[in-house]
Amino acid sequence: MAEVTTENIKKLREKTGAGMMDCKKALIESNGNIEQAIEYLRKKGAAVAERRADKETKQGLVESYIHAGGRIGAIVELNCETDFVAKTPNFKQLAHDIAMQVTAMSPRFISRDQIPEELIKKEFEIYKTQAINEGKSESEAEKIAEGRMDKFYQEVVLLEQSFIKDSGKTIKDLLNEEMARTGEKISIRRFQRYHLGEEL
Repeated sequence: MAEVTTENIKKLREKTGAGMMDCKKALIESNGNIEQAIEYLRKKGAAVAERRADKETKQGLVESYIHAGGRIGAIVELNCETDFVAKTPNFKQLAHDIAMQVTAMSPRFISRDQIPEELIKKEFEIYKTQAINEGKSESEAEKIAEGRMDKFYQEVVLLEQSFIKDSGKTIKDLLNEEMARTGEKISIRRFQRYHLGEEL
């Protein structure tokens, strides 16, 4: 077993934003392996999210991010359970990062369940037709279309996008890490992106 050093705890804390005690416990559980400790903290966040799925999130804040000399920007409403958590620097940073993500990556939906069924069918048919045109059989084309749909979701769904500051994490991972840290349910309620001169 690798030794759990203060240096490693500090390193894990910088990578995840989790509390000192949580980082120490994660490293002990992971035999001092930082990558496994990150995975442990993510799973803990997912477990908190599941446990608190029915909790109300009526606190939080509205955060904006403006880029490129005022040409592009976004507003995000990030919710949590208590005003106490909403006022913490970590929560404010998370809201800021998500607003920056929306500005940079232009997602269209928060989660998959917001995508209209007809859009999913239309995209799937396009990918399937492309694969058939590339000489694939019907069943091969179906599999290829499913794979391309995953890529489509990663582009248009905010929770599934890779975080612009750390491509090893998704936005959902960020929320899970903050839920693990605070013990509260945290959710993105809505967002709006603006691009100067765009068609309404």
